[in-house]
Amino acid sequence: QAIFERFIKADIEDKKARQGAGLGLSISKAYAEMLGGEIWVESQEGEGATFYFTIPYRKEQQKTHLQTTDEPKIINKGQHLSLKILIVEDDELSSILMLNQLQSVSKEVLRAHTGSEAITMCKEHPDIDLILMDMKMPGMDGEEATKQIRKFNKEVVIIAQTANAFTGDREKMLLAGCNNYIAKPILKKELHELIQKYFAI
Repeated sequence: QAIFERFIKADIEDKKARQGAGLGLSISKAYAEMLGGEIWVESQEGEGATFYFTIPYRKEQQKTHLQTTDEPKIINKGQHLSLKILIVEDDELSSILMLNQLQSVSKEVLRAHTGSEAITMCKEHPDIDLILMDMKMPGMDGEEATKQIRKFNKEVVIIAQTANAFTGDREKMLLAGCNNYIAKPILKKELHELIQKYFAI
C-alpha cells in the first residue's frame, strides 16, 4: 500500500530509478479512482511486478443519461462558464485527462507541450482566459514561460500545476507570475473550485 502514497520511493541502489519525487504510482492511483476503478500490484523480488487496474463500464447509466437530457437540472456555479483555456503539459495522458475535466467550463481548449509553444499561443490568442501551466517541462520550464507571458499579458489567469509540494514552491510560482497553483494528481473538484475562484458568476 505504501508505494501508492505520495513521495514514497523504493529503497534501491539504482541512482536513475531514485530520481523524481515518488509521485508516479500515486498519480496512477488517483486517475484509476477518479474513473471509478482501482489499482493494485502483484510482485516478487527479483522477478518483477505486474500492476493491474479496473475501470467500470457503465452502459446502463449512459443510456439513462441520454433519455433524461431534456429534463430540468440544477446547474451549479461554474457550469455556466465558457472559457478559452490553454493547457501547457508535456505528458499526453495528463493533458487528455485535464481536457475531459474542463469540458463543462470551457468553450475552447488549446494545448501546448512546451514553454515556448505556450508563449507563441498566448501571442496568437490574446483572448485566452486561463492557462494551466505545468512547471516541469523539457527545455523552457513553466516558471520561465510564465515570466515571459507576463511581459505582454498581465490579465490572463495562470494556474501552476506541479508535482512539487515542498516549502517555498508556492512563493516561487507566485513570484514568476502565477495567480495560484494546484498539486498533481489534479482532481476535478479541486480544479473547478479553483477556477470558480477567479471566474465566478
